[in-house]
Amino acid sequence: MSITKKATVLAVGFGLVALSACGSSDSDNDSGGGGSKTVTLVSHNSWAVSKSVLAAFEKESGYKVKVLEDGDAGQAVNKAVLTKDNPQGDVFFGVDNTLLSRALDNGLFQSYEAKGSDLILPEYRVDEDKHRVTPIDTGDICVNYDKAYFTEHKLAPPSSFDDLVEPAYKNLLVTENASTSSPGLGFLLGTAAKYGDGGWEGYWTKLKANGVKVVDGWEQAYNEEFSGSAGGKKAKADRPLVVSYASSPPAEVIYADPKPTTAPTGVAEETCFRQVEYAGLLSNAGNSKGGKALLDFLLTKRFQEDMPLNMFVYPVREAAEVPQEFTKYGPQAKDPETLDPAKIAANRDQWVKSWTSLVLK
Repeated sequence: MSITKKATVLAVGFGLVALSACGSSDSDNDSGGGGSKTVTLVSHNSWAVSKSVLAAFEKESGYKVKVLEDGDAGQAVNKAVLTKDNPQGDVFFGVDNTLLSRALDNGLFQSYEAKGSDLILPEYRVDEDKHRVTPIDTGDICVNYDKAYFTEHKLAPPSSFDDLVEPAYKNLLVTENASTSSPGLGFLLGTAAKYGDGGWEGYWTKLKANGVKVVDGWEQAYNEEFSGSAGGKKAKADRPLVVSYASSPPAEVIYADPKPTTAPTGVAEETCFRQVEYAGLLSNAGNSKGGKALLDFLLTKRFQEDMPLNMFVYPVREAAEVPQEFTKYGPQAKDPETLDPAKIAANRDQWVKSWTSLVLK
């Protein structure tokens, strides 16, 4: 997402119908920690779930779920921190590994070990001593390319960060602002992981000289500037490279009419940075009992297998199946760049400040 991500843009670009958002009122939640039968989920705009899956949870648990969507992930996290003493809801979904320290350092969540936590794949587990957040999904932020452009120009698409600074790809890449966009920040972190503290700024100097274009967010980059997307084609976009997700190619297939036999876009696999999203029980939640039930639900096999075609992310639960379209058109990167959350926490703000000064000025 935040990202943001995935489904917000896909919702706009391909007509994906997300769950309607609505806020909670004073009558919805109470201070008793569980007397209310309404539980409120606060999220970024990319939240989506199948109606039948949500209805099954509501029937089985007895709770009515309300969703308050609050902008992209960065905006949503910041607002949740500012309102933590009087939170807007009970559970927050959508803080990712690029922003996790901001939430934890500000005491956004209370401890709760969700049922099914033992089934989360080990590589996604964090904060296991306090259980303030629960991993929910994962995805790879990667450069996507327009296959038709590179075929027409008889040019091999880039496959790595190094390729992107080559003269052959001058003025072809559009990315998102690292200070305002989750994928933009993820791409910056990917370069920091690849080239290290002493090398990423030099890399961006070369990328800027090679004509990288920076826009505010994912929707603009993917649906207005990228020539390979359905939206970009309508907008007559002229950039055949974009920072997006490994799951974007399957979306181009799933929502096309008629459906193509192959994805019109591809992924430069050596440009990927792995993103993980978490949910947590908000400190001072009015309905903590309902919030715990909702967190348990987010780890169920039913919800985990419902996520891919709604939010275009991968599940984190062991043995959760993914759609055939994902494995065929958008497999996870085999060796994505990663950074320890503590490393991100210690450097993120300074990296973004330096990136802004270097790239935008």
